[in-house]
Amino acid sequence: MLRTIEVLLSGADAPVYAHPGDAGADLRAAEAVDLAPGQRATVGTGVAIALPDGYAAFVMPRSGLAARNGITVVNAPGTVDAGYRGEIRVTLLNTDATESFSIRPGDRIAQLVIQPVVRAQFIAVESLPGSHRGAQGFGSTGYREEPTEGGAP
Repeated sequence: MLRTIEVLLSGADAPVYAHPGDAGADLRAAEAVDLAPGQRATVGTGVAIALPDGYAAFVMPRSGLAARNGITVVNAPGTVDAGYRGEIRVTLLNTDATESFSIRPGDRIAQLVIQPVVRAQFIAVESLPGSHRGAQGFGSTGYREEPTEGGAP
């Protein structure tokens, strides 16, 4: 089980878990950025990490920023591969239609979740085995549960 990760800080704070049992450690901004309504920007964290092979880090939005201010991570989750040694940067989007949002150094802007990953071996085949779902994709389960014969779902 992974217990430690080497962290290079460039005038920034190391990722920190806010509460016992949290899955994500807070990433903080290392620079000031103002996001106008609908604008996106890539924000530096001043943090670089060294993950061992077999692990990846995933940059996730912070639910409070999204709920209160409409700030989200554009490519969520952003993937940090084990071999990457550069600064973790977070591409934020202001989804609010009218209000700008200011980010200042030290503000918590995203969460970093570390997970083991499995590398698959991809094998080309003429056809895939069948399944109950088949090729049904987006929206295939519907929006609401459909009522049954008696009118109740």
